[in-house]
Amino acid sequence: MSQINKLKILNDPIYGFITIPNTLIYDLIQHPYFQRLRRISQMGMSYLVYPGAHHTRFHHALGCMHIMQKAVQVLRFKDVKISEQEENALYIAILLHDIGHGPFSHAMEHSIVEGVHHEEISMLFMNRLNAEFEGKLDLAIQVFKGEYHRKFMLQLISSQLDMDRLDYLKRDSFYSGVAEGNINSERLIQMMNVQNDLLVIEEKGIYSVEKFLGARRLMYWQAYLHKTSVVAELILTKILKRAKELTHKGDLPNCSEPLQFFMLHKITHDDFDEKILDKFAQLDDFDIMSAIKAWQFHDDFVLSSLSKMLINRDLLKIRMVSEKVEQGDVEALRKKLIELQPMSEKEADYFVFKGKIKNQAYNKAGEPIRILKKDKTVEDVVEASDQMNLKALSKPVTKYYICFPKVLLES
Repeated sequence: MSQINKLKILNDPIYGFITIPNTLIYDLIQHPYFQRLRRISQMGMSYLVYPGAHHTRFHHALGCMHIMQKAVQVLRFKDVKISEQEENALYIAILLHDIGHGPFSHAMEHSIVEGVHHEEISMLFMNRLNAEFEGKLDLAIQVFKGEYHRKFMLQLISSQLDMDRLDYLKRDSFYSGVAEGNINSERLIQMMNVQNDLLVIEEKGIYSVEKFLGARRLMYWQAYLHKTSVVAELILTKILKRAKELTHKGDLPNCSEPLQFFMLHKITHDDFDEKILDKFAQLDDFDIMSAIKAWQFHDDFVLSSLSKMLINRDLLKIRMVSEKVEQGDVEALRKKLIELQPMSEKEADYFVFKGKIKNQAYNKAGEPIRILKKDKTVEDVVEASDQMNLKALSKPVTKYYICFPKVLLES
């Protein structure tokens, strides 16, 4: 294939045209591992709340690469030296930062593979691709792991103001229609600079940073942690938990071969060899949804009931409260459910349960967003801002919930 044919232009509803910068990036995008991201939804079950939220991780990864190109242009214009190898490493690292996501993104992070974070799986995919591409990803991997001496490069990929966040807030806001999440990513990128090897935002960009942090908070409460999204994702994890339980009792529910493999075997980080990585690469949203469609007709009451809830969007009732839910309240509801629908206490656990969610728009303990002042000093955005609410945004907010079947409201 000719080199020219690989310098494609893609159309993106957010940024307009996205260009693929070189043939290596094109070949990575064409790889089956990366193409799988077309079948992984970006916002999990949020489409049950916002019908437009059907965009994918593939979409998001390309958007991140595009704004990384813009960031490199801006920094070079400000005399930050970035070599061609470093530029390429940045594009590869941001393109592949989410490649380890499983079906429905975060919703099932610990359901299929236990205790293994998607970033660890991304790293395994990157190492595998690096072997295939004869070491051409060496520098990208070094940057991604934070082992490269130029710290600002990691900050562009993973920090409290990175290309990942700049893209997903804008993209998720666009597709969900939650206008409050829309941010001015172009202005934020224009305000970027590097001082003492660290990423900084010039002082005149401080209002854009404030808007970005406010938008992040609103997107979490209105979209990612919307109570219906939360309960749908909880039901999804409970369905898989039940299916695994039945599998271990010898009653294997009908599903695709890769999903069956992860139901039969408890896979931890140490088990991830090439064979298992390839099995994981065969999994996407379609395996899960087709399994759930079949499981709504399973003989097991718990599995079929939970599956029907998701398929027909007739979910459990979720009540959000500001105080911790008492265990006694949960037990009383479970008892009531068992009277209405004879089942064991263990089975009732699948329908009545409590938990909590946490949101923190800015983490003061983490890597700060640094503001470069006119006198060349650098300050944490919370200190540099005259906005009182930034201090509030850096406090974690916890909400508690209790879930139970709607039938308990009627009885």
